[in-house]
Amino acid sequence: MTYRYPDSPVFYRKLNRTYPKIVRGEGVYLYDERGKRYLDACGGAFVANLGHGLREIAEAMASQARKAGYLNGTAFTHEPAEQLARHIAALSPGDLKHVYFLGSGSEAVEAALKLARQYWVESGKPGKHKIIALTPAYHGNTLLALSASARAHYQAFYREWLVDVPRVPAPYAYRCPCRGESPDCPACCGSALEEVIDREGPETVAAFIAEPIGGSSTGASVPAPGYFRRIREICDRCRVLFIADEVLTGAGRTGAWSAMEHYGTVPDLMTLGKGIGGGYAPLSAVVAPRRIVDVLAKGSGAFLHAQTMSHHPVLCAAGLATVRLLKRRRLIERCARMGPKFHKRLAELKGLAHVGDVRGRGLLAGVEFVEDKESRAPFKRRLKFAEAFTEAAQEAGLVVWPNTGQAEGENGDLVMLAPPFIITEAQIGEIVSLFKIALEAALRKNKRIGEPT
Repeated sequence: MTYRYPDSPVFYRKLNRTYPKIVRGEGVYLYDERGKRYLDACGGAFVANLGHGLREIAEAMASQARKAGYLNGTAFTHEPAEQLARHIAALSPGDLKHVYFLGSGSEAVEAALKLARQYWVESGKPGKHKIIALTPAYHGNTLLALSASARAHYQAFYREWLVDVPRVPAPYAYRCPCRGESPDCPACCGSALEEVIDREGPETVAAFIAEPIGGSSTGASVPAPGYFRRIREICDRCRVLFIADEVLTGAGRTGAWSAMEHYGTVPDLMTLGKGIGGGYAPLSAVVAPRRIVDVLAKGSGAFLHAQTMSHHPVLCAAGLATVRLLKRRRLIERCARMGPKFHKRLAELKGLAHVGDVRGRGLLAGVEFVEDKESRAPFKRRLKFAEAFTEAAQEAGLVVWPNTGQAEGENGDLVMLAPPFIITEAQIGEIVSLFKIALEAALRKNKRIGEPT
């Protein structure tokens, strides 16, 4: 059987490719029905942080499903939600102690933005309604989350439905005119946020949202050490809530439970997703302090963001098993130890043709491709180089995550690497070897590279 539209009844995410059928996962590897092995170097979509095929999580989900598969979150609580919330509260920085469970990262971002708005309305400041976000950035595909995202090719069909969001240049050193070398650069030091808040009027701004380390939109670009301290000072002075979107970076990916811990800064709200369920269940969360939740408790008495599957017992059971395994096997600490080894080996890629930069933190990395290394000029979008490399990598048995458009809104190509925390040094070496094979194949197949533009 061919797993391709329209031969299959599945409505695939991409309609112009054939899909290998995966029948088994084990550790960092996936196996298709023909027996081909793939090294999952991006954890699917930055999700499989414990690896594939863990019986402990599957058994925890089955055990809960036998007790109660679904409970109405407006009427009941249950042990998985209570226990998981306690673990997350204990792991989260500062006063972030109350956890609202949802399904996807987009849902968590949507909820966090709505919570910020409801907080200000119930605090007697209904004029504070604007969201400020970075560009480039990505926060999800539901409409408010997509509005906060700066990803033009995702927004193209829905522009009329989206909310206008003021933008701040992302701290993206590789693409910044200062190349990350000026301590006074507004984008790289964070002061650009103050300029935008002053322009919009602090009395109108509800929240600023940012990823602590760039996701796929900026390819794991790491801000300067003082960046988020500056952001925190500006938000405090202007009375703007700071939302840290840790859907991708949280749950240990950067070597700490939350990436914000690397900056010594605590946000007002934090979103989690992807890794908190290990990929075994769609689970996300908003983590909030009592000072925000109390305003709702004393006002309307509820967060006005009901979703049918929020606080789902089987999903929370998967999250609880995931967090317990992270703790018991000390996998976050392992991620912190393996991170430097990972980046040391990946540094070899900088010497390859058309690799402009390799960057990241912990077990999160971005590799940016360019037409010219000296000028950092990107490939033209017509070449679709990130897509070509990703296909070549999969053919070689390596799974990566591509993204485009980060250089000039349309042009620009990169791939992301985010392997499970259990990866070994030998398997990191395998990633590097397969990456080199894939790059050679992609360059060989794309005959237009090097042509005059």
